[in-house]
Amino acid sequence: MCGFSRNVKMILDFHEVPFKDYNVLEDQDLREGVKKFSEWPTIPQVYVNGTFVGGSDIMVSMHKEGEITEFFDEQGIPTKFSEKK
Repeated sequence: MCGFSRNVKMILDFHEVPFKDYNVLEDQDLREGVKKFSEWPTIPQVYVNGTFVGGSDIMVSMHKEGEITEFFDEQGIPTKFSEKK
């Protein structure tokens, strides 16, 4: 796992967001297919409910700006910081 992917995983783990990951470094066709599909040249790529969100920089920025909880709440995915309803 590269450092950028590790950053995303740490953020998701910190917020207790369930996720599924795929090691695209083990499969060249998958890696290139994902890049082509999203029109995004780098890995990792984060998808939420089937929609491309961005990569490591975007996730790190959302985390630092305190936007992660609101974003996941809007997607119907509670985090450990979500308000209890």
